[in-house]
Amino acid sequence: MHDLLIVGAGPYGLSVASHAAAAGLDVRIFGRPMASWRDHMPRGMFLKSEPWASDLSDPAGRFGLAAYCARENLPAEHGRPLPIEHFASYGLWFAEQASPPVDERLIASVRAVPGGYEARTEDGETHHARAVALAVGVLPFTEIPRAVRGLGTEHVSHSSHHADLARFRDRDVTVLGAGQAALETAALLAEQGTRVRILARSPRVRWNTVPPAWRRPWWESLRAPHTGLGCGWRNKFYADTPGVFRLLPERTRARVAADALGPAGAWWVRDRVEPRVEVRVGHRVASAEAARGRVRVNTVAAGGGGLSFATDHIIAATGFRATTDRIGVLPPELRGGLRSLADGTPYVSDRFETSRPGLFLAGLTTASSFGPAMRFVYGAAFTADRLVRGVERHVRRGRRTPPPSVRSYEEHARRTAAAAR
Repeated sequence: MHDLLIVGAGPYGLSVASHAAAAGLDVRIFGRPMASWRDHMPRGMFLKSEPWASDLSDPAGRFGLAAYCARENLPAEHGRPLPIEHFASYGLWFAEQASPPVDERLIASVRAVPGGYEARTEDGETHHARAVALAVGVLPFTEIPRAVRGLGTEHVSHSSHHADLARFRDRDVTVLGAGQAALETAALLAEQGTRVRILARSPRVRWNTVPPAWRRPWWESLRAPHTGLGCGWRNKFYADTPGVFRLLPERTRARVAADALGPAGAWWVRDRVEPRVEVRVGHRVASAEAARGRVRVNTVAAGGGGLSFATDHIIAATGFRATTDRIGVLPPELRGGLRSLADGTPYVSDRFETSRPGLFLAGLTTASSFGPAMRFVYGAAFTADRLVRGVERHVRRGRRTPPPSVRSYEEHARRTAAAAR
């Protein structure tokens, strides 16, 4: 039986694996390394975060993005956007250098068993561990507005469903949303000859400004310090003190995690959108109906009235909602027995442990507990260090306590399921 089994090999999973191995834990990690960055982002996209704020985390700090870019003779400069494919390649290099070997099979399910957990791969092999860390990224949590969900994949998709936008060349596409994913997707579509419009509920499109120089007078730095989440003291609090953020009232944490850093577009996308893309703000989709191979969309405007138009396809760049009920790798009885916060996201302790002992979470699922940093690569270092310490504590406790009998475990599972109902 392993000490720790990690589900997911993105920035958080790889960082946790690196810290766990360095701590001497017997660790296994499953998943296709950097899959969402390699397979779910079109070529031509850039990393919104600054390169210096985009490191995966190893305990010694030897395998940061700057080290990789120096090795490959690639620029990694403040204020210069980094291509997504360079970041994905960096993640693969980190996996080779700083992580235990990654088993690229996907985990189909994780269930509780006496003494720990059993994970089953998609090809049917089982593995057992005293603790499990779910670092499943954002893809299980895609959010598509209710008004367009029933159109079918021919007519509606999520922005994360596309590694290549070429199928939309010379067609008419409507992008929903006003955040970075919506704006950059629209820019790429327009640049390849797609007729594209942006439709957003927001009253306006917000654009981030060009970041101030890295070296600047001390009084400017004091007024608005650089942080991994952007300039300013509020962002510094979110970026550098996730543990303190967790002490805020639950309702405050949920509001900040959802709204604090967006939606907004990067400064370097603005000139690619405004001259080429029709932008309609203050509109929400009231209804959408497929007819004659196209989609008839009707909107309601915030000030009254609305639009009615036809489009070939709708791309919903409307983010992700990481609620407990969407953690599909867990069976219903385990998922239903987990404690959730008021916004539906899972509760985690100060060591990223859920209400089920030995089950840990990393990444977006923990943003309502530890703040906006958990929505970005920047949060991986804090998470990996804290989570692994929690796993060490759990493993030590488990080694002192004999595992429960199958019968007592089954009785516990029945009681948990009954309480959840």
